[in-house]
Formats: sequence, structure tokens, C-alpha cells
Amino acid sequence: MPSKETVRRQRSLGGAVGVVVLALALVYHFFPRVFHVEPSSAPSHRAMNLGPATAAAPTASLHLPEPSEVDAGPPLTLAPTDVVVARLSKKNTNLPEQLSADTPEVDALITRAAKALKAGQLAGDENSAAALFGQALKDKPDSRRAAQGLFEVRARLEAEINQDLAVGDAESASDLLDSLKLIPDSGDDVNQLQAKLKTLSQVRPLLAKAATLLQQGNADQPTGNNAMEIYRQVQQLDPDNAVAAQGTLQVQRVILDRALAAIAQNDFKAADEALAEAAQIAPDSQALRDVHGRVDSLRQGRANGLLAQARSALDSGNLALAQQLADQAKAISPDLAGLADFGERITNARLYASYKPGQVFSDRFADIPGQAPSMVVVPTGSFQMGAPDGETGREDAETPQHEVTISKGFALSRTSVTVGQFREFVRASGYQPDSVKLGGASVYDEGSGAMRDDTSAGWQTDYAGRNADNRLPVVNVSWNDAKAYVDWLSQRTGKTYRLPSEAEFEYALRGGTTTRYWWGDGAPSSKVENLTGSGDRSPSGRRWSNAFQGYRDGFWGPAPAMSFAANPFGLYDMDGNVSEWVQDCWHDSYLRAPRDGSAWVNPGCGSRVVRGGSWGSSPDQVRSAYRQGADASVRSGRVGIRVLREL
Repeated sequence: MPSKETVRRQRSLGGAVGVVVLALALVYHFFPRVFHVEPSSAPSHRAMNLGPATAAAPTASLHLPEPSEVDAGPPLTLAPTDVVVARLSKKNTNLPEQLSADTPEVDALITRAAKALKAGQLAGDENSAAALFGQALKDKPDSRRAAQGLFEVRARLEAEINQDLAVGDAESASDLLDSLKLIPDSGDDVNQLQAKLKTLSQVRPLLAKAATLLQQGNADQPTGNNAMEIYRQVQQLDPDNAVAAQGTLQVQRVILDRALAAIAQNDFKAADEALAEAAQIAPDSQALRDVHGRVDSLRQGRANGLLAQARSALDSGNLALAQQLADQAKAISPDLAGLADFGERITNARLYASYKPGQVFSDRFADIPGQAPSMVVVPTGSFQMGAPDGETGREDAETPQHEVTISKGFALSRTSVTVGQFREFVRASGYQPDSVKLGGASVYDEGSGAMRDDTSAGWQTDYAGRNADNRLPVVNVSWNDAKAYVDWLSQRTGKTYRLPSEAEFEYALRGGTTTRYWWGDGAPSSKVENLTGSGDRSPSGRRWSNAFQGYRDGFWGPAPAMSFAANPFGLYDMDGNVSEWVQDCWHDSYLRAPRDGSAWVNPGCGSRVVRGGSWGSSPDQVRSAYRQGADASVRSGRVGIRVLREL
């Protein structure tokens, strides 16, 4: 067995390259791919001893340079010996107060000691640095250089022992510990290092087992037999163990590789689970941040790609596929930009054929010049149809009040159909309205102040039988005329036009309100509709006997379309100007009435429903719940048409 002097010389030959060799060995052991070696083929070996680092010869004050790598290198236990010694030397405040200069003999001893220190001859015989610095202190107890030199010998031995312990070299640590015991005042340090050496004897077999499991692929699985559990066990015994720390990072790398593999298969759920597991190991590691960034980038790219496909599917009309792709994009990236907007688009596509509630549009005719009336999209929703208990003017036909749900959006014409629009229909279709076929209509008589039959009145005349302006709502039309008009619109546009159901009309009239009228419970304070107002006068000076007090709109008879305010749904003249035909047959009450907004129709029925107030309706007849029945052939100067377009 070689002597301690021989061991010291061997360490001296290692010199500064020891640190480099250790670093390469650690990298090779834990990160073999750096050397293009697969982990399974990397040979197993015991960590190398750091060996002595070249010591700078002490100057007159034995001042050591400031190392720039102290805070930038590996953990302190694996830092170069000079770095560790320099840091410890700063804490050495127990130097004696020197009363006189060193004698030539002491100076010679210190010079020999410095050479021995530089050569790595730290302790063990009379020519070692420890023995020579000790002799100098014995000869001159107040020599600061000798005291500092002896402290550096002890610090260097402690640093090398700690390095050996950190990498698991128990034999070298034990050998150096024997040398440290010979240094004066090192008892406490020896006891601490001996305790660490004892701990090393416990963790070495655990580290060996963990390394084997890691090479076998058991990084974190199965439970009870994986490298991660053993590294954690080592860290409980030895919190500063560098091998265990590096081992846990290698386990994290394996888990991060699993996350990347999951991403390659578009399994973002598995990738997230792997990232969460890796974060529990080392939440601030650079590897975790790098992989997290890659996963997030791939996640965004994949989700954006799916959302783009969803938009294409929606544009082509495939709502089911569009929703499926959007759901996949949301599952991958719940906070993806554009998801909310797309959700609104697909909702609008499902409920409103890609229109938006409140949107105004007009369908052009497909085979002839012209276009359908201007339409406004009515939003879906639920409302209480009919009159509530206690409402003044309530009639039995308006009960029982019941909830109706409009689950599919529709568009309603913004105004009543005008004379000009109906004229276009008659000219293009050749249709003969009932006022022509059956002869005449019911018009207002200024002399009596009541409605009377006039055989000369028809759809081209106004409420009083005079020629009507194209901008006025068409009146003197029957339910049959209204049905013929919407059928013609459907043929010309290729879209489905029809009369609104009674429920759809009341829902649109109320505009989301629950009051007696859509503007409130009493007389309006501004010009909202063409109503019977106490301030209105007929051409001959007549007044209404039952009217809204204090209201004046300036018209006696219908006004041009859109002369007043729109209701909350953007519809004009819903509760004034002219009443309008709806699709339903007349029923005396709402018993057994549909609750889905559909029309209540009996085959062959001759009596239909008229909804909405007119220019001549009393305040009770303008209530949102008011309804009346009329024969389908009736033509009146107070009744017109409003059309619905299905979406």
C-alpha cells in the first residue's frame, strides 16, 4: 500500500486538471447523449476524487484573489478547491495580532510550507505544509502568515473531503480525514465530516441502485421500485448530496421527454400530466422551462389549426363538424384567442343562420329584379304570453298566461308591408286580391266616425278609400292575400317566408318587456307609435272618445312606414299604425296552446288571428296581450301584413 507521501505526490500531479476531469465524468455519467452515447451503453463507474488543486504560494500577507466563478459555477460542494478555500478564507477572523516581524527562521519555515502546499503535501509528515506552518506558529505564536497558512491547509483538506463525499468517494474522503485529524483545532470539523462519511456509507448503495433503475428505464415508475423514490430517500438522509440532485434532474429529463413524445401524438392531456409531474421535481429548472415553452408553442399551433378548420367547416355549412373541431381546440387550449368569437358565430349559425340578433338584411329576388322587405333578426328567448292577473282590460281570450320559449331565431319585417311592395307582388305574379275578387273593403267614414263597407275600396286605397301612397302600409287585404304574398316571396328568394305565429308576434311586439305596452304601463311620453291620442284630430275635427290622454302623434289614419320609434327589438309600428294578420286560427283561450312558439292551426279553419294595435285602437286594444279574431276573407282599413323569414 503506498505511503501517504506517495498519495500526496499523485494528487499534486493531478493539479488543476482534476476539476475538469470530474466535470467531464459527471456529464458523461448523467448526460451521456452529450458524447453521443446512449444511456444504456454508458459504462458504470465510481465518481472520481477531485484531487488537490494547485495552491497559490502565500505572499507576505497570504492574500488570495477574488474568484469570479464563485456564484456562477456548480454547487459549492463541487466547486474548485481554490474557490471553496477563497470563500472560507474570508470568514477566517481568528488571526493573531502580530506584535513583531517574523524572524528569518520563521520566514524560511513559511516559505517551505507554501511550497509544500502548492505541491499538494498538505499533511502527514514533518515536511508537509501542516507540519511546517505548525512549527512556524510554535516558534512565533503571533505570526499571521503562519496562522493563515495553517487555516488554508485545513480549509483545503475540508474542501477536498467535502468534494469526495459529494461524489461518493468514501475511500479518498477517509484517507484525507486521517490527515485532517493531525491539524490543530480541527476537532469540530472532523466530527462533522465523520458524520457525513457515515451517511455516505448509507447512501452509496442507494445511489448505485438508483443509477441501475435509471438505466433500466424505471425513472419514476413503477411505484416502489423507481429511481426517483430512491433519490428522494437519499436526499432525506443527505440533503446536499450532489449525485442525488443530478439524478433527480435526470429523472425530470425522462419525464419531460415523455411530455414531448405525447405532444408528437397530439396527446396534450398526457403532456400536461407529464409537465405537472416534472414540475414537482424541480419547478425552476431550465429544462422544464424549455419544454414548457415548446409544449405551449405546439399547443397554440395545434389549437389554432383546429380553429381554422372549424371556421372552414362553418363557412361550408357543416355545423356539426365545426363544433367538434372547436371543442377539440378548446380542450387543447381553453384560453385560445378567437374561441369566444367563434362560439358566438356558431351560435348565430345554429340559431340565426349566421346572422346576428338585431341584424338588418334584405333578400334579393333570384329570378327577377327586386328584393324582399327589409328584415331584422329577432333573438331567441322565453316570455309569458297572455295577460297577467289584474291587468286592466284583460279578456278571457288572453288567458291563461303561459310561458313560451322561442328556441330558433327568426327575422321579422321591420315594418308592415307597404302599398309599393304589395303592388310589386301583384304586378309580377298576376295575383288578384280578395278586395278585387270579392269586391270592396271596410274603410273609415269621416261623417259617422265609424268603419263602413265600400265596394270601390281595395288594396290600392288607404284607410278612407282614397288612393294610397306607396309608403303607407297596405290595408284592405285579407288573410288569404297575406298568405299569397309570403308564398310569392318564398318563390322569388328561395328562402322560407311566412306569416308569423301569434306567439312569435307577441314575443317580438313585447321586445323583452313585461309591461302593459312595450314602452311601459301608461300613456307614452314621446312619439312611440301611431296611436289614438287625446290630442289628435280628424280632417273634420273629430276626437277620439277613448284615447291615450295627453298623447298626440299628428296622424288620423295610418302614417308612412317607420314614422315613429322602434321597439327594443328594432321593429317599427308593431303596436300602432295598422294591426296585422298572423298564421294562427282563432281560439277562445290559450288552453292547450303550443308553448314552443309554433302556430296553433286547425285544418280548414275560417277564422284567423289579428294582432297589434292600429291607428284607431283604444288603449285597451293596444295592450301587448290583446288579440282578436276575424274571418280570413275580411278586408279592413285597419289591418295589414307583416312577414316572417325563417333562418
